[in-house]
Amino acid sequence: MALFEGATGAPPPTLGGGGGALNPIPSLDNVVVDLGDGGGAGQAAGVGLDAGQGHDRPYRFSFYSNALSATIHARSLSELPAEGQTFENLFAGVHVEGNTWWLDVQNPTDEEMKMLSKVFGIHPLTAEDIQMEETREKIELFRNYYFVCFRSFEQDPYSPTYLQPLNMYVVVFREGTLSFHFRPTPHPSNVRRRIKQLKDYISVTSDWISYALIDDITDAFGPLIQSIEYEVDSIDELVLILKEAEQSDMLRRIGTCRKKVMGLLRLMGNKADVVKGLAKRCNENWRVAPTSDIGLYLSDIQDHLITMTQNLNHYEKILSRSHSNYLAQISIEMTDANNQINDVLSKLTALGTVLIPMNLVTGLWGMNVHVPGQDVPGYAWFLSIIGALVAFAVVGGYSTYKLMAGR
Repeated sequence: MALFEGATGAPPPTLGGGGGALNPIPSLDNVVVDLGDGGGAGQAAGVGLDAGQGHDRPYRFSFYSNALSATIHARSLSELPAEGQTFENLFAGVHVEGNTWWLDVQNPTDEEMKMLSKVFGIHPLTAEDIQMEETREKIELFRNYYFVCFRSFEQDPYSPTYLQPLNMYVVVFREGTLSFHFRPTPHPSNVRRRIKQLKDYISVTSDWISYALIDDITDAFGPLIQSIEYEVDSIDELVLILKEAEQSDMLRRIGTCRKKVMGLLRLMGNKADVVKGLAKRCNENWRVAPTSDIGLYLSDIQDHLITMTQNLNHYEKILSRSHSNYLAQISIEMTDANNQINDVLSKLTALGTVLIPMNLVTGLWGMNVHVPGQDVPGYAWFLSIIGALVAFAVVGGYSTYKLMAGR
């Protein structure tokens, strides 16, 4: 077939090893037909394998073509064609005007990447970026395709890798699209569902599939940014009116929210620049570049990305201000507490100033020394000493009060 032969200038290798053309696959075991991309397991077409032959393996390959009535899911490349069908026949729709194919691959092995690179004429630099899981988002144009590296994130909130980057690599030919990712992601199934819903209103081309993947990744950020907006508004309103028992929880909320915002800002990165570069190529004289209609859609995505980035930067400023307000409030409360402690200590100091001299005088009575008046009958001396102590306490307390009140 022209697609395979034009990629390398020679007949491609067989998947079974040997020969000059892709061999027909003898069975359709383990191939699942996806009738609606509704997330179910699908129905097995043909006789299923027993557990010892790989039933527990995940479906890593999904083949869509608008020449077919359903999407084919398989565990390996050799399971994609039907019984007696060659890969040339499977991709035969590429030569029919209006037909487009799309092969989505999850976690490709080195051998699979080498085979796909040879069959489809993928440049070694592109294959290296995919195999090395290049993290920098970019758009590159080659002789017979353009390559898009776009970054999404783990969307399962119960996953330990939640919000961690997930790279999507898209190789777009005129006849079809190859997409690669190394962890499960809902974006391919979302795009296929969107195609099913809009197939009567749109022309599904390889450019449209790449646009739809970029658009679905961009839309995935929307609900998360919306939830962050609600959280930021709540923090901004409550940070200055919290009770003491709620302050530690507020610090945790601020820290968690800022972590999410910084993570999303890192994920957004230079997405707008990548989409802008791709949209700009639509207006240039490149044979493999997207068409002008796709350029309009890409410009709309760019506007959304710029708005999201601006919103995240605004939320970060609000959280930074709320964090400063929280720390200022804690500082004020600590200052008040220190003032109260100092006030109590000053009162205790004044009391000690009055009582310590009295204690020295009265302490003499407990010692084996001669006390004036001890041989005189009656309580005249005792009452005199007590009166002198009381007078000293009154004068000392009044003097201390006046001294503290004047400060």
